[in-house]
Amino acid sequence: MNLYKDYIKEIEERKGQGLHPKPIDGAELLSEIIVQIKDLDNSNREDSLKFFIYNTLPGTTPAAGAKAKFLKEIILGESVVKEITPAFAFELLSHMKGGPSIEVLLDLALGNDASIAKEAANVLKTQVYLYDADTNRLKEAFENGNTIAKEILESYAQAEFFTKLPEVAEEIKVVTFIAGEGDISTDLLSPGNQAHSRSDRELHGKCMITPQAQEEIKALQAQHPDKSVMLIAERGTMGVGSSRMSGVNNVALWTGKQASPYVPFVNFAPIVAGTNGISPIFLTTVDVTGGIGLDLKNWVKKTDANGDVVRNESGDPVLEEVYSVATGTVLTINTKTKKLYNGDKELIDISKAFTPQKMEFIKAGGSYAIVFGKKIQTFAAKTLGVDAPLVYAPSKEVSIEGQGLTAVEKIFNRNSVGTISKKALHAGSDVRVEVNIVGSQDTTGLMTAQELESMAATVISPIVDGAYQSGCHTASVWDKKAQANIPKLMKFMNDFGLITARDPKGVYHAMTDVIHKVLNDITIDEWAIIIGGDSHTRMSKGVAFGADSGTVALALATGEASMPIPESVKVTFKGEMKSYMDFRDVVHATQAQMLKQFGGENVFQGRIIEVHIGTLTADQAFTFTDWTAEMKAKASICISEDETLIESLEIAKGRIQIMIDKGMDNANRVLQGLINKADKRIAEIRSGEKPALTPDANAKYYAEVVVDLDVIAEPMIADPDVNNKDVSKRYTHDTIRPLSFYGGEKKVDLGFIGSCMVHKGDMKILAQMLKNVEAQKGKVEFNAPLVVAPPTYNIVDELKAEGDWEVLQRYSGFEFNDNEPKAAARTEYENMLYLERPGCNLCMGNQEKAAKGDTVMATSTRLFQGRVVEDSEEKKGESLLSSTPVVVLSTILGRTPTMEEYTAAVDGINLTKFAPSHKLLAK
Repeated sequence: MNLYKDYIKEIEERKGQGLHPKPIDGAELLSEIIVQIKDLDNSNREDSLKFFIYNTLPGTTPAAGAKAKFLKEIILGESVVKEITPAFAFELLSHMKGGPSIEVLLDLALGNDASIAKEAANVLKTQVYLYDADTNRLKEAFENGNTIAKEILESYAQAEFFTKLPEVAEEIKVVTFIAGEGDISTDLLSPGNQAHSRSDRELHGKCMITPQAQEEIKALQAQHPDKSVMLIAERGTMGVGSSRMSGVNNVALWTGKQASPYVPFVNFAPIVAGTNGISPIFLTTVDVTGGIGLDLKNWVKKTDANGDVVRNESGDPVLEEVYSVATGTVLTINTKTKKLYNGDKELIDISKAFTPQKMEFIKAGGSYAIVFGKKIQTFAAKTLGVDAPLVYAPSKEVSIEGQGLTAVEKIFNRNSVGTISKKALHAGSDVRVEVNIVGSQDTTGLMTAQELESMAATVISPIVDGAYQSGCHTASVWDKKAQANIPKLMKFMNDFGLITARDPKGVYHAMTDVIHKVLNDITIDEWAIIIGGDSHTRMSKGVAFGADSGTVALALATGEASMPIPESVKVTFKGEMKSYMDFRDVVHATQAQMLKQFGGENVFQGRIIEVHIGTLTADQAFTFTDWTAEMKAKASICISEDETLIESLEIAKGRIQIMIDKGMDNANRVLQGLINKADKRIAEIRSGEKPALTPDANAKYYAEVVVDLDVIAEPMIADPDVNNKDVSKRYTHDTIRPLSFYGGEKKVDLGFIGSCMVHKGDMKILAQMLKNVEAQKGKVEFNAPLVVAPPTYNIVDELKAEGDWEVLQRYSGFEFNDNEPKAAARTEYENMLYLERPGCNLCMGNQEKAAKGDTVMATSTRLFQGRVVEDSEEKKGESLLSSTPVVVLSTILGRTPTMEEYTAAVDGINLTKFAPSHKLLAK
């Protein structure tokens, strides 16, 4: 009983941290517990019963298999446990959500004991997580004349697992809690530096917001036991930055309802809100848990007597409060009238939060149950040879006669399944689509694995073209946490059918390439739909959606995703880039010019950015699409010329071949299949059979943004504006400033070049700048540390072949060594160049960080508080985002450069150039 003793020891250790026993997922430990339950004289029997009943993870975990087997023994009378009657055993099976429990229930339902079969059938009728092996058994039994199988199928055809659920309450009482002012990053709800603990839900819950906030939430619950606590982003958007299933899990853990009395720390139905609503990908995650996300609009732009917007000295609109949601305010959500009330006073229409589909998610306790329920109903009706009754709300289908299609509308129409209308669908339509490429990243991957286990999935859907499990978010430091978590994750995902960054067998070299870069390479069709477990899943081919770990799991298991077709905003360019500017400056300027054109309204938020980039290959164009996550867009699409797309696909083929050569392909030859598909796509373009994707000329857009390249006269910097008097304006990505704003005087403590926003060209720019500085000054001296993390090993290999890596080595004081990776995060930096391992590094903020209170100049995408750099007691940490040349020069000078210094340093360097396409990118 060594495992049990170890478990008891772990429980004692967790007590010291204020934690309960960790839920059991291993079969070996549960088997020991079962032996102790069977031994009536065992001193550990009472505790073992509690662990077995209340602390075992369901789904396809090994422990669930052992639990289901023992419950079957009890039901059949092979084992007798007075505390677990056969009826209670059936109840426990009903809470196990699939996998081994379904197998046991089918064994019993299709067995010879009529009374047991009836009880098993009653439980099966409530279950939705069935897969092919399960439905095939039912179908075979039905075709062989089994009456119980027929009864179960008839129940499924009627979708009784859904119709017999309680209806959503008409009134939901809430008490407000202001989680923060301004945009609330998911980092506040689930900090990146605590990513290692995400699969331990109770432990991870301790890091939500602050301990003080947690105590305030508990106090509100004690004061209002009949109400739900609603977390609010006051004067901001809730959940920006990433999907962060762990963030929603934390909110649900503190404010939601327990999903099952027999499954610890799995809660659902959180309620969140924001003055400017909920970030789109975060809202999807809220839907996964059957929660509610409200757009409060409780602050509006103040207008004068003429109806013009009143602005402050900074030119920003002045906001005035329409109604208060101060912490402790009691409000009523009415799901029938779809209005929010304070007492009898109507505050606002919230119908967008209660569409028929969202009402179904709330009723079913989450969106998964709806997805699986629809599939089972369809299967049952087909097997019985009957029409499935209309139980679920029909999908909204919008088709506008005479209106063309945007690029994303074309992709959704091409990939849609189960639509009723035969007409082309436009934005606003609810669509189920097949997914081509799926990405799982390493700090959320363990949660994705848990989700796959909980939905009883064991193998990747055959309709997925390719899927990848990354190792980039934990690349910087191979510490004990990473050593414990990552190999286990890689083994699970490799067995499931993904291409994995690490080989569980240790044959190929561990790859820590940034997930977005890999997904960008393995996307070999601009008509593809990509789902990835990270907000920066924004490919420059196809349309990609950042998603929570659960939606990633669903895409892996079913090969599908469901969502409304989003509206699009068209972005085109005019003018000419100046020779000393970098394309990153165009990206920042796009955001600044958009806000200016639309009076401060972010027309990108929640929509697709259709960027007519035309002439930039996938690597370079990715700089734009990657940044669209910070523009608060739902996704983005690049429109390319035919030859540019072919060039991008050829680059992708070469990089996929390198993965094959390293031994990363699997038994199904997924990677080779991608190359074959790329060859087919290239042939279609060259022959004219199917040119590169373009929108229709008469497509309709929510807005059109024209970026004027002529007015971009100096490098542009995204500034967190940490000292803005208006708290809601801090740490947004909307404050874009020209380099001259800083007058060459702002001290820079550390520079960072790396992560997903840079490509091979940036590394070559770095090498050339160092040579330039040496030629101009005789030597290169760093007045601030410069941390460099190339995105991929392919780029490092290419730089070595072309001589640039040797240049970087010459100036560096540290170079990564994969044979001896760092075992601890760096806490202090010297004024020198650090060549770090490919991966996310400082951008992720879960391993390496700048020193507290530093001012960081970075090519990263992240400027949120505490992400790249935390505050010190004396000074706020700030992460300014800029182009590679600005970062390099800032670290050499130890301050922001002047325009004169900048132009001299980039003289003769081939920066990322961009000339707008002169071809018509719409047909």
